[in-house]
Amino acid sequence: MDEQHIQARLIALLRQDNIRLWMEPFTTDSGAADRQKIQELALKYAPVTGFTVEDVMSSLETIRSDTSRKDEGNKQFKETSVATLELHLPREEGEKKKRKVHLKTKLDITTQELKKQISEEFGFKHFNLILSGKKLALGMKLEEQNVKNNSKIMVLNVSSEEVKNEMREDEEKKRSQDEGVQRTQKGFQILSERDGSEDPATTPFLEIADQKGNPLQIPDVERKALILAMGFHEKGRALMKKRDHSVALCHLLLADEQFNKCNSALLNTVDNYAVLQLDIVWCYQALEQLDCLNDARQRLARAEECFQRCYGEQQSRLRLIKGHTGGEDVLFLRLYLLQSVLAYHEGNKNQASHKLKEVEHLFGQLYLDPDKIMQLMSLGFSEQDARLGLRACRGDLPLAVDHITQRKKERKEMKEREREKRRRRLQDINTLVELGYSKRDAARALHQARGDVDKAYNILLDGTEAQSSDRQTKLDQLVSYGFPLDVADSALRLMGDDLEQATQMLLDHQGAVPPELLSPSPPSSSSEEPSTSSDCTVSSSSPLDEELVNEVLEDIPRHEEDYLDVTLDEEQELMIQIRSRLDKQATSSG
Repeated sequence: MDEQHIQARLIALLRQDNIRLWMEPFTTDSGAADRQKIQELALKYAPVTGFTVEDVMSSLETIRSDTSRKDEGNKQFKETSVATLELHLPREEGEKKKRKVHLKTKLDITTQELKKQISEEFGFKHFNLILSGKKLALGMKLEEQNVKNNSKIMVLNVSSEEVKNEMREDEEKKRSQDEGVQRTQKGFQILSERDGSEDPATTPFLEIADQKGNPLQIPDVERKALILAMGFHEKGRALMKKRDHSVALCHLLLADEQFNKCNSALLNTVDNYAVLQLDIVWCYQALEQLDCLNDARQRLARAEECFQRCYGEQQSRLRLIKGHTGGEDVLFLRLYLLQSVLAYHEGNKNQASHKLKEVEHLFGQLYLDPDKIMQLMSLGFSEQDARLGLRACRGDLPLAVDHITQRKKERKEMKEREREKRRRRLQDINTLVELGYSKRDAARALHQARGDVDKAYNILLDGTEAQSSDRQTKLDQLVSYGFPLDVADSALRLMGDDLEQATQMLLDHQGAVPPELLSPSPPSSSSEEPSTSSDCTVSSSSPLDEELVNEVLEDIPRHEEDYLDVTLDEEQELMIQIRSRLDKQATSSG
């Protein structure tokens, strides 16, 4: 972090003084550095930055050589289309400095080809390539994914083991991780396909709700994308709690992809998207990969903007919705802390210090008295409820007792309303099923009619009439071919109203329906849907499906404010680290 910081400070000073290190007198005709001129510059800047002359001189030479290399690289790219990529490699065990290397390549190759090149050159086996927070797709060309000359790419290990002698173990870990991501996706896909037409007592069903728990009416496609996004996010958060930031980041980036499929207006209604941006940047800093400064800066800006729209100015909208705002302050603490880290990383010491003071002020407000937590727990409340209640009430113990009691009552009432709503919905679906419609069609019609069973019936009726008219046309067609009406009707029914298949079957059997295909009680065309659908439908759920669903549900917190329940231990560690670095510079420059 210090290396990045001093370079950023020096670059700002060089721009201010209009100094070009890659030109004379700092760089000779042969391209070498004029050490005397560099030293003179270091003597000038050392007192200003608070770093030693040796550190400043070393950083100036790094800036000079990087700039010269980039200038040469730009010329080469124009002439040969060979680009230079800046790779940020994971640290080897025991390394203190980050590994930054440059790789020459054409941009019309695929990510898979680039990975092979990196693997051969640096010995990595299982890794992802991240550009501006997005994983590069294996089968796509680099230029198709906005990779350009001088792009900065993060090499992110997807396995914590990198010992070459344990390749078999690494392979198993990679396979297991990939399988874990796939199982998470499959489990939430199953949940996203569910339409609430199952027994509410036995079948989990997810809904998208606002901050008060009220369901949001959104298009089915967006609902499925949101459930997948939130599923990957919750899995990522569960991994973050275990401080497995590398694997967590993979899940969080997948969540980001799904969120980006949703309407932007919808994302402004809930704060999940803003929290995700914070979590991604938090993983960046935990992995010490803030070299992707531009992406981190943009994500924090999106988070701040989204919070403002969701919560209102001074959290006024949030106060109106929830009646309090104390809990959400932990999100702003993390936002300001990451902004401070980013400012420090960019060499902006004043902004870093200003943001850190805001963090320290908030931390003082949010830090909880352990005795008060113990008192609340002695009353039978959980540690989580105690923390959330005290923060919502700004540390006031009696108010926290009332608040937690009221919230528990509200949660119980909300769950009862949800159960009752699903019971009524299931009853309405069964009413429509008794009229001859499938559960799936009935559920979809009810969703379209926003729960009005009469409107849903009319929707189904209109659809049936259109289907009946289409069937009559096909029946007339078969009769015009010379087949008897009853034979044509049976053939169409058996072939699922497929005219071509019905015609072929009758031709193959001399104009008759084979006796073995005839059923004494032919099923209605609107009977229960077949279980051969490629979608993850509830009616075709298998023990494996239920296993996957139960697996992903384990990562969904039981408390709706779980994302606000943080101990602040990690935040305090980072605060102390940044404060120490800033104080050290202030002392040395003073």
